[in-house]
Formats: sequence, C-alpha cells, structure tokens
Amino acid sequence: MNLKILSLGAGVQSSTLALMMEKGLAPKPDFAIFSDTQGEPKEVYKWLRWLTSQLSFPVLIVTAGSLPEALRKSNRDEYVRGSTIPMFTRNKKTGKKGIIRRACTSTFKIEPITKKIRELLGVPKGRKVPKEHHVQQYFGISRDEPQRMRTSSYHYITFNYPLIDLKITRQGCKDWMKENNYLEPPRSACTFCPYHDNTEWQNVKKNKEEWEKVLQLDEDLRTGLRGTNRTEVEYFLHRSAVPLKDADLTVKPDNQIDLFSG
Repeated sequence: MNLKILSLGAGVQSSTLALMMEKGLAPKPDFAIFSDTQGEPKEVYKWLRWLTSQLSFPVLIVTAGSLPEALRKSNRDEYVRGSTIPMFTRNKKTGKKGIIRRACTSTFKIEPITKKIRELLGVPKGRKVPKEHHVQQYFGISRDEPQRMRTSSYHYITFNYPLIDLKITRQGCKDWMKENNYLEPPRSACTFCPYHDNTEWQNVKKNKEEWEKVLQLDEDLRTGLRGTNRTEVEYFLHRSAVPLKDADLTVKPDNQIDLFSG
C-alpha cells in the first residue's frame, strides 16, 4: 500500500499547503492528519473546521490526550510520558535562570500521527511494517525554516517539504492566501507554550477565558514537573521567569522565538 499523508498543524504554512494541494499545485494527499494537544486557541479549532470544509481529502483528528491535564498530573508527581514543556526556571537562592527540556512535541504531536498512519496501513502495534508499504508524508515547512527539516527514522516513511521545493516563505504563504481570497490562518501553537514571544502572549490575552486558563496553569506548575528539582527551583511559562500575571508583555524589536509547530 502507498499513502500520501499531510501533517496538518492548521497554522499558516500547513494550511496554505493544504489549499495548494487542493488546487493541484502540490501532490494531493490521501489524508491530512491533525494532532490535537487539546491546548490550541479556539480560533485554531474554528479555522480547522473551515479548512476541512474546503478540502476534498479527509482530515483526520488524532490526540494523545490533554497536554494541560498531563502537565497537572506531572506536577502532582504522576508519571505521564512526554509531559514536559520547555518551562523557564529560576533558582530560589541564586536567582539563576534556566530552561527544562521539552518532550511534548514528540509525544503529543508526532507520535499520534505516526500511530494513525500505521492504522491506515493496517499494521497492528508491535508488528513491523512490511516493505511493500510506503508513505509519503508532507509537511508545511517554508523556505525560511530549513532548520525544521528532518529525515524519517522509519523505513516506510519518506518526508517531503513542498513549500521548500516551491521556494515559498512564510510571508509568501500569507501573500498566496491573500491573492486567492482566503483569510490569513491563525498561528498554531498551544496557548501556554513557553516559546511564545510577547506578541503571541498578547494574542492569547485577547481571549479572556483562554488567558485566565493559561494564568492558572502557570500558577499550577510553579513547583515544577515530575523529575525536576522541586525544592530549589521555581518554574514559569514566561521567558522572564516571573509569574505570567506579572510579566512585562511589552512587544520589543527582535523579540522573536521560533515555534515548534507550523
């Protein structure tokens, strides 16, 4: 069996690629797969519903569960695999700042899609995928983000980057959407992602309900996650390593940080 799969983040680049595929400007997939962390902004879910209505190929939604709840469980010292986000740290005594490693992308984004691909191939868990199966997996990574390109570690999957092949940048995606009378997609990332710059935090703050939830999560995780130093260190969602409710969200020049999802 041969399959073409679009990894759909429902952000600017992957949405643009999906619509280009629909118009025949890139290979049309058999399926698009959206991996839901259950922590995206409401506008992303609203956009995903609209985008799905524009596509002739099926959009499948998969999930490894709620990342926010997994983080809270980890804070209660319960083991939930992959429930680590790159929170910023501050030592209570020395004031030294740091950051913890992230495992959320692999567990809550990549693995659910790979699991669904195996299901579509009809290969049970624990069984090796036969050589006659092959998957072309497409990603919405633009020309200005070559550092995000990867090579598949699975013998049956080949990664493809049509936007890079077409020499299209993120801004080029926005321009294409405008030229084709589409609205600009929202940026896809968890509302509480520590990689947010202040522009993104300001965007989250526009939705009072979502902002209150993020503020509460920031407070809930102050004492860290399972396996972290929980006596000498405090943990924060904002890169300034202060409580989000007290953080200076002023947008300053060059205050940009790459996100892990497009």
